[in-house]
Amino acid sequence: MTTILPDEDAPTSSSLQAADVTFADFNVRPEIVEALAESGITTPFPIQAMTLPVALSGHDIIGQAKTGTGKTLGFGVPLLHRVVAPGEPEFDALPAPGKPQALVIAPTRELASQVARDLETASRKRDVRILQVYGGRAYEPQIEALEKGVEVVVGTPGRMLDLLNQGHLNLTRAATVVLDEADEMLDLGFLPDVEKILSKTPAKRHTMLFSATMPGAVVSMARRYMSQPTHIRANDPDDAGQTVKNIKQVVYRAHALDKVEVLARILQSEGRGRTIVFARTKRTAAKVSDELRDRGFAAGAIHGDLGQGAREQALRAFRNSKIDVLVATDVAARGIDVDDVTHVVNYQCPDDERTYLHRTGRTGRAGNKGTAVTFVDWDDTPKWGLIDKALDLGIPEPQETYSTSPHLYTDLNIPEGTKGRLPRGKRTLEGLEGEELEDLGETGKRGGSPAPRSGESRGGGRGGSRGGNRDGGRSGQGGRGGQSRRGSDAAPASTEGAPRAEGTPRRRRRRRTHGGQSGQSGQGGQSTSSQSPATND
Repeated sequence: MTTILPDEDAPTSSSLQAADVTFADFNVRPEIVEALAESGITTPFPIQAMTLPVALSGHDIIGQAKTGTGKTLGFGVPLLHRVVAPGEPEFDALPAPGKPQALVIAPTRELASQVARDLETASRKRDVRILQVYGGRAYEPQIEALEKGVEVVVGTPGRMLDLLNQGHLNLTRAATVVLDEADEMLDLGFLPDVEKILSKTPAKRHTMLFSATMPGAVVSMARRYMSQPTHIRANDPDDAGQTVKNIKQVVYRAHALDKVEVLARILQSEGRGRTIVFARTKRTAAKVSDELRDRGFAAGAIHGDLGQGAREQALRAFRNSKIDVLVATDVAARGIDVDDVTHVVNYQCPDDERTYLHRTGRTGRAGNKGTAVTFVDWDDTPKWGLIDKALDLGIPEPQETYSTSPHLYTDLNIPEGTKGRLPRGKRTLEGLEGEELEDLGETGKRGGSPAPRSGESRGGGRGGSRGGNRDGGRSGQGGRGGQSRRGSDAAPASTEGAPRAEGTPRRRRRRRTHGGQSGQSGQGGQSTSSQSPATND
């Protein structure tokens, strides 16, 4: 395996290399160069400058780079360079015009959508058809697009595998395959699906794998499905040292009942811009978002219990500055690449140092400064100690902090007298309502409705959908408004008097007598118990 590393003795060498060249210097299709230039992209980032010559020559690549380093164009430009679009002279000579020529597999819907947008930007001067396939959206438009013909498919493993199994997705002509954020796919349990998808692609293909870390399972998969890959590792702005350097780290031991009040005051810090608030659970993310809206903040949420339409509405509102606070779970936030995030708040303590770096890496990017605030519950103090030790942050004992603590105001530049509600005169953003909620023909979701206020029933079971609809791939159970499609068609809780299907044995019901003994109801008997069957609340 060939390895390309940046020059550690001269840390600016990669930057100099990238500054001295443009995309045109790599003999890329002029239409791609022109499209990127119109979007203000002319000089490649280090990971792109290192990847392009290797990828364009057709060598398999293992790239180690995190989200936000520009790796999408590192694999996207070579992918699009090789694709033949309708209307081009070589198109009709293809063995199967209209069959996908390239495939990009991503762990989450948001990352897949981001990758597709970047590819569309780079192919604006050509008629390359790029299709996004992931759960939460109706099957029919995706199937219709595949039948008409597409050149590039970008999506999540679950929906891709469904379309493959149904015979709608044909990958026999996919000569280029990209696995983006392979370690995240491992964490989310998608590697078996990924391997099934890879088995449906040509044995002779160009494969590019990108991953922030290289766990053993990812390395094993690379060995099985790649041919003498070149290993490219680029420095990036999200590594531990750079994160600590560019981001002000503030850690508080906060009381659970006072957290929202503390958060509301932090959100009124002087100079605060876009802010991402991370929660560990879907329920907490929904509750915090509701609380902030009640307090006058322009906030939205993305988490696994939301329908895809609501998730995309919140992301558009955040990108377009209709809201400036996004409350997200870790899984839903993967792949979100939004510029100028000034603050990150860990509403719940991360599980480990890797999650901490992923969260805080949303701010302090590209040389900008950022602020990361972490709330540590009393029970999470040992967990925080391990994170602090692993990252050498120098904050082993978080300071006990309340919404009235004087140091809260001085640490984060909060004006004196700030309360936990945003004054009406400062409520200038449109909010979620500023972005249209699209009807995506969602599968198994009722995510189009506004978020219920705190205390209202959310339905869908105690924990929402199992697995949180991690990539929206398979069935999208447990929608925001409540139940899965299967659940909405289920029989009502009470079946008294319902007709019995022919051939079905009659259920014998036990009844409790007044004397404490149990008896059996007869053939026509009714149970005297008034307790209804258990409900999923």
